[in-house]
Amino acid sequence: QVQLVESGGGLVQAGASLRLACAASGRTFSSAVVGWFRQAPGKEREFVAAISRSGLSTWYADSVKGRFTISRDNAKNPVYLQMNSLQPEDTAVYYCAAGGGRFYSSSDYTLWGQGTQITVSS
Repeated sequence: QVQLVESGGGLVQAGASLRLACAASGRTFSSAVVGWFRQAPGKEREFVAAISRSGLSTWYADSVKGRFTISRDNAKNPVYLQMNSLQPEDTAVYYCAAGGGRFYSSSDYTLWGQGTQITVSS
């Protein structure tokens, strides 16, 4: 059974950078759209970024545009989310997901990781 595993979360100060990685165990997921979502305490899960199967198209939430970069190398497994200029409002559990369809819609993703916590202190 294919599983997604996120890594790279942690506790940082405002202005710092982190890079998250999402890897598929047992196989690559080069045929899937891969997205990152996040969920803060008491809030709904929200779209952060997504990347097309080829890696040629990327999409971002307005709140992270210009600060976060999603990337993939289909010859290798992980999909990365580089996060710069982190702010306290970025604090959340971050999930990667694989699937297709509407890149911004969590319901269109069929495979999810367990999530990794990011906490940004002011």
